[in-house]
Amino acid sequence: MAEANHLYPYVFRPILKSVVWGGQKIRPYKGLEPTDEPIGESWEISHVDGSFSVIDNGALSGKTIDDLLVYHGEELLGRHVFERFGRKFPLLIKFIDAREDLSVQVHPDDHLAAERHNSSGKTEMWYVLQAEPNARLYSGMAVQSSPDDYERRVTDGTIMDVLAEHKVHAGDVFFLPAGRIHAIGAGCFVAEIQQTSDITYRIYDYNRPDAEGRMRELHTEWAKDAINFQVEKSYQTDYRSCRNTAVELVDCPYFHTSVLELDQPLQRNLLEKDSFVIYMCLDGALTITDNRSNTIQLQQGRSVLIPAALADLQLMPQIACKLLETYIPPLSNSQHFSL
Repeated sequence: MAEANHLYPYVFRPILKSVVWGGQKIRPYKGLEPTDEPIGESWEISHVDGSFSVIDNGALSGKTIDDLLVYHGEELLGRHVFERFGRKFPLLIKFIDAREDLSVQVHPDDHLAAERHNSSGKTEMWYVLQAEPNARLYSGMAVQSSPDDYERRVTDGTIMDVLAEHKVHAGDVFFLPAGRIHAIGAGCFVAEIQQTSDITYRIYDYNRPDAEGRMRELHTEWAKDAINFQVEKSYQTDYRSCRNTAVELVDCPYFHTSVLELDQPLQRNLLEKDSFVIYMCLDGALTITDNRSNTIQLQQGRSVLIPAALADLQLMPQIACKLLETYIPPLSNSQHFSL
């Protein structure tokens, strides 16, 4: 399986998650046949236990991302990524459609997640694809709080009063470091990039029952130690769109993400990054050709994983398109990774 012709850009079968709060936007957005099933998430690229992505193109069609990591670890990930994470794919890539409000939650950082769950933490970002009128989300604290005040507010149902509420529009970006309290509101359709972790501490769920009529479990005590109660000046990422170039959105130890709006061909030589590259096509369509002349066509709602060894790329729009580009940056001397 380790032959050179088995190394090429990979697209994966979407893992569609049916949930009570899901909507009807993901299937048509991805060009799939609509159904009545409420789909809340499409996991585009996943190495979460029990939800391994399956390759949907080329010689390795039907193999999993885990198979790729076994046979092509360093060539796929890049040397510095492989040394840091081993044969564990470090990112989980999703589309999320919230027909109803999602629960208020927080994720632990690497240290706390390793101590409690033998896992990485969960830092993430959202790019808003579509937003219905008056759609909003919550990110961060609007009022200075404390662990004791937090516990009281969860008990008496006033926790929402101290959260920063944001009315959102297509193109808005929010970076959510581990420890930042957050919730996606009804009417938001977003692309999400996050560390490979499925650890969530649920703080508040609007006192609503689940599909079986039971109240969902809250993780009040565990969340208390995970929350960053610091109030920030701003929680939304400020950036300026610019055509036919990569515009940086997030640069953190876990991922570097840019948005590209293309109506002309663009050469992207990312070999010096020594990392795999992921493109999520948010709109339009394009052809991607790598440095071994492998070609992949990508359209709205699809994502592709480019191996690190192939990351000298020609991006050729078929029609005007918009992409999120993500790779793993090297750690600086001042940064560390706890796992």
